[in-house]
Amino acid sequence: MKKTLLITLTLISLASFTSSAQDAKSAFKINPLSALLRTGSVFYEHKLSKKESFQLGAAYLGLKIEDVKFSGFSVTPEYRYYLKENALSGLYIGPYLRYQNLTVKDETSKGSYSSVGGGVVLGRQWAYKSGFVLDLFFGPSYNSGKVKADDGSEEPEVSVSAIDGFGIRTGILIGFSL
Repeated sequence: MKKTLLITLTLISLASFTSSAQDAKSAFKINPLSALLRTGSVFYEHKLSKKESFQLGAAYLGLKIEDVKFSGFSVTPEYRYYLKENALSGLYIGPYLRYQNLTVKDETSKGSYSSVGGGVVLGRQWAYKSGFVLDLFFGPSYNSGKVKADDGSEEPEVSVSAIDGFGIRTGILIGFSL
């Protein structure tokens, strides 16, 4: 089913490749690659002016790395500035913030991980007459958080160094515009 959906969206994209961008006011998008990390993420982008938009992303994570299970949510508000007067389609720069709240469990303990971060991405989004949207982006990020035991016992053994600090945010989003 997932492969069929991805193939269908790819074919729509190829069929729309020669179309020019429509004058859309908003777009709904998903990250199809996030499923590889057992994450579901959705994004809503709204045009504010000819060169500006605001995007809000929400994600749910349910991932197990070795003996540690992570589950929870994140919220990512993002302002986008399009370099040409065609917000929702074109080259953009997007500063963003991110808040995460995760439950962390290992074999003997349970806790929580909360973090705040942010960064800036450089991206290119295509919005076709058919309504199909393709968004590619990457850029530096920074994240800072803390693990806390839920029951007053020892904290779950989690290496937050893989999550905290500097990193790269990258993605491919597909969706439709309205």
